[in-house]
Amino acid sequence: MIKIQDAMEKNVIKFKSTDKIIDVAQSLRDNKISGAPIVDDDGKVIGIVSEGDIMRLIEVHSPQMNLILPSPLDWIELPLRMKHEYDEITKGLKTAAKVLIGEIMTKKVVSVLPDASISDGAALMDSHDIKRLPVVDADKKLVGIVTRGDIIGAMVRFG
Repeated sequence: MIKIQDAMEKNVIKFKSTDKIIDVAQSLRDNKISGAPIVDDDGKVIGIVSEGDIMRLIEVHSPQMNLILPSPLDWIELPLRMKHEYDEITKGLKTAAKVLIGEIMTKKVVSVLPDASISDGAALMDSHDIKRLPVVDADKKLVGIVTRGDIIGAMVRFG
């Protein structure tokens, strides 16, 4: 039986709930990952954040344009409306960048123990529709992370 500990990544990129979203987003991008666990000062998993969580925070509204039959006034107003929309989007993004990751992280974390089988891990991911599982010890301290790709890789490697 292949265990989670055989498939997991031990060098985990993790964050604190007090990290700013802008920094977390940059780290996810730099490390080419789509999510990561959030830990407290003792290393216990208290949340998880994904690109989807960050995307949901940023609500971008497109300008309302009448492109079918524009009236002469639309041609005059359009640049002003677009400038207003752009200013609103910029203001929203600047505000979102200051939010702490603890405010948007998923707090109900599904995790797995290192000695669980990869089939148990795959079943957890499938039933909860998630892409990654923090691997924790008996005290809920982070010891690794396993993704769908890690499980598939372990099946190929050990299968």
